[in-house]
Amino acid sequence: METAIGVFSSRDHAETAMKELRQRAVPEESIVFLTRSESEAKTIAKQFGAYVGGFVGGTAGMTTGVVAASLLLPGVGPVFALGFGAAALLGVAGAGAGATVGAAASHDAEAPKPTPDEKCSEDAGFFREVLKEGRSLIVVRTESQEIATSACAILDSSGLCMRGKTPEKMEVSTRQMGDVVVLEVSGRITVGEGNIMLREMVRDVANKGSTKIVLNLSEVNYVDSSGVGELVKSLTTIRSRGGELKLANLNKRVHDLLQMTRLSKVFDIQKDEASAVASFRGHSSSEAIA
Repeated sequence: METAIGVFSSRDHAETAMKELRQRAVPEESIVFLTRSESEAKTIAKQFGAYVGGFVGGTAGMTTGVVAASLLLPGVGPVFALGFGAAALLGVAGAGAGATVGAAASHDAEAPKPTPDEKCSEDAGFFREVLKEGRSLIVVRTESQEIATSACAILDSSGLCMRGKTPEKMEVSTRQMGDVVVLEVSGRITVGEGNIMLREMVRDVANKGSTKIVLNLSEVNYVDSSGVGELVKSLTTIRSRGGELKLANLNKRVHDLLQMTRLSKVFDIQKDEASAVASFRGHSSSEAIA
């Protein structure tokens, strides 16, 4: 499953991204929109509904796979969610929790119910943290490489804004520092070869029993929306096994990206590799970068 994440502080940008996703034929069942703004939710729901089935007298005529609901999250407050699987992404059991989003969208009683595996998302903490900071999210989850690539291009231009010179392809090397495994990453973490390589390396390290991981990103200067999704997956993969993953040596471009997407609130980001390794032993030589 490929995951692309777009983070937005502007309703206009989020609305534009949603329009383009539908125009590029990204299936509605692959798209989830999350926000704390009811008015923004209504605006996006209307755009979504216009492409899905239109409106009759102000009531949404959506396909059975589209769900719009309000959710009350502890520590976050009301969250308005559009798209099947939205509640599962936030770690809320059942996609039908809460009331529908005003008259702008309706919950079809025949909509598919989430499977047990979908009832609690490992990424829920990240999504909640972004929402808590007042940002909105568009998440695209798909098995199709073609759809993922198309979605990444749209979300990057509208939300992540990581433009500029395209660097070389991604490479990863592994080093052991005592009981800490350092993955030294270079190039770009992007949809396709880049995110898959990172996923496989993290899983391989985890399968060998390592629970203390440092991602040295000193040579990474490009991360797209799929790469953001993969960083979140890497963290949750290690945490699900009782371990911890830390980031080190971020350049300004990548650090700014993580600040904007609020990943800086989720990850332990260290100034350099030595600090990251030392922090596992409880005596970091420098302060973590917020």
